[in-house]
Amino acid sequence: MEPMIRSAPPESVSGLTPPPATRPLAVQHTLHHAISCVGTGLHTGACITLTLQPAPAGHGIVFKRSDLNAALLPARFDYVVDTRLSTVLGDVNNPTNRIATVEHLMAALNGCGIDNVLVLVNGPEIPVFDGSAADFVFLMDCAGRVAQDAVRHRIDVLRTVRVEQNGAFVELSPAPVQNLHLALSIDFPAEAIGKQTFSTELTPATFRSELARNRTFTLRHEIEALHKAGLARGGSLDNAIVVDGDQILNPSGLRCPDEFIRHKVMDAVGDLYLAGAPLRARFTGHRSGHCLNNKVLRALFADPSAWRYVPAHASFSRVAA
Repeated sequence: MEPMIRSAPPESVSGLTPPPATRPLAVQHTLHHAISCVGTGLHTGACITLTLQPAPAGHGIVFKRSDLNAALLPARFDYVVDTRLSTVLGDVNNPTNRIATVEHLMAALNGCGIDNVLVLVNGPEIPVFDGSAADFVFLMDCAGRVAQDAVRHRIDVLRTVRVEQNGAFVELSPAPVQNLHLALSIDFPAEAIGKQTFSTELTPATFRSELARNRTFTLRHEIEALHKAGLARGGSLDNAIVVDGDQILNPSGLRCPDEFIRHKVMDAVGDLYLAGAPLRARFTGHRSGHCLNNKVLRALFADPSAWRYVPAHASFSRVAA
C-alpha cells in the first residue's frame, strides 16, 4: 500500500535511489520537515495515521501515541515489552500505551542515517504498507534530510556477547569495519524458503539496494491461528509473502530469490537501532528474530566492559535507563 503524502516534498525526490554523498555521516541528522501518511495496521486492520516530525540534536528517536494522553516512548531496547510477532515499545506502567511493529520504520531510520525524529501514531501499531521498509524510505526522501550542529555518536562493541534459545543464536562482536556488519542464516522446513544466508555491511547505499524492499513473510498454516488470536486482521498478499510448502501464493512472486533472509536482516537493522545510537559491531545469527535481537542488546548493555560510547565524553543518557 502506497503512503498518502500530506506535505509538500522538497524539490527533488530520490525514492530508493541513494542521494549524492555530499558529506560524511559524522554529524547528527533529522528531517527537513514533517510528513504524514495513512496506512493499515497489520494486526488490527485499522486505518492508522503516521507522522514523522523533525527533532533537535540529542533528541533521539521517540514515539508518541497521538490518540492517547500518555508518556513518550523512546526507541530503546529497554522500552521493548513484547517481541512475539513484532517489536513492541510500551510503558510498563500503562499497558495501553504501546506501539507495535516498529522494526521496519526503525530499519529505515537506521539505514537512512536519521538520528532525531518524533514519531506520532494514532493507534497501537505502525502501518505495514507493503511489508517492507521501502515506503518509509520514500517518506524520508520526501521530507528531506538535514544535518545538525552536533556530533553523531556511536556504540562500539568491545567483546563478544552471545544469546541462545532453542537452537537459535545471535551474537555481537567487535568489528574491523566502521559500520554495522550483519551475517544471518535461516532454515525453514517449507521448501519455498529452506536454508538461506546473507551478509552485508550497513551503509545508506547497501540498505537501499539490498534490504529496504524485502517484505515480511508468513506460512499459510499459521494464518488461521493468528486470526483466531485476533491478529493479522490487516494482513494480505499486498503486505506479506505467504508460503505454502513449495509455493509462493503471491501472484507477483518474490522480489529476489533470497527475499526471506534479506527481510530478516532488515528486521535486525531496525531492532539493533534500539541501542539508541548506531552500532559499530559484527552481528551474527542463526534462526534469530525480534526476541533474540532484543536479548542481545540487553546482554550487551548489562556488561559495561563489552561496549563504549564514542565520543567517550558524550552523555549516555539516551540509551541507559
